[in-house]
Parts: sequence; C-alpha cells; structure tokens
Amino acid sequence: MSQTTLPGLALCNNAMLRRATRKLGQFYDDVLAPSGLKATQQGLLYQIHVGNEPTMGAIAAALVMDLSALGHTLKPLIRDGYVETFADPADRRIRRVRLTPQGRTKLEEALKLWQVAQQRFEEMFGKEQAASLRAALDEIAALNFDAPPAAT
Repeated sequence: MSQTTLPGLALCNNAMLRRATRKLGQFYDDVLAPSGLKATQQGLLYQIHVGNEPTMGAIAAALVMDLSALGHTLKPLIRDGYVETFADPADRRIRRVRLTPQGRTKLEEALKLWQVAQQRFEEMFGKEQAASLRAALDEIAALNFDAPPAAT
C-alpha cells in the first residue's frame, strides 16, 4: 500500500478501482491533450470507427453506459463535426452513429498519441501485467451483479 492510500481505501475493491481509474485516466488525458480530445472521447471515436456505424444502444452496451450518458458524451463530438447520428434505414426509430471525414482525421491524430500513452503505461507497469489487467477488468465488466450469488 502506498503512503498516499488511506487505510480504508485498501479494503474496498470499488474505491481502489476508482482511484486507479482516475490516475490512469488523467495520464491518458494528459498525453492526448494535444489532440484536443479526452481519453473517453478518443475511445468513443474508436468504438464508432470499428463498430461500422453502430447503433447508439450497441455503443452504450459495449461501454456500459446508459443512453443519456452516451448522448452527453457525443454532444461535443457532434458539435465539433467529428461524429454524426442518423436514423437506421431499416428501422427509423434506431439511431446509428458514424465518424465524419473530420472525425476520421481526428481519430488518426489521437491514436498516435494514444499509442504513446499505451506504450508508456506498458513500460511502467509491464506488458504482460497490462494484458492481465485488461483481461481481469473485462471479466469484471461481464459479471452480472443482478444475478443471485451462487450457492456454496
């Protein structure tokens, strides 16, 4: 336990995860700052890019966000001309999202900076440890906390 950790934090999985998330988020935000994007925005642009015009619902589910939080996060990206939403041709009630040409250019710029952050983190933390961390976090994100605990 580091000297800056309060004893009570070390007992709570959620508190320690949030603490690490804030620290790592600040690091990625600082490295991405020259692009004008936050790490969350870069990640969202990337998910839209690889999702091939995904639905708003698919993005929200993948990022474990509700639709209103996703809409809030998308607003500045839409305002800045990086992203556009449109009705699904097969079902006009469904909203899809795509990058604009400016969005693709901005994503390319941000990905170069992201690569610097990613590499630096892996140099500091260890490439294999970073891969294990991502796998563990993915497992946590897949847990169904609404299900009753298994009987022992």
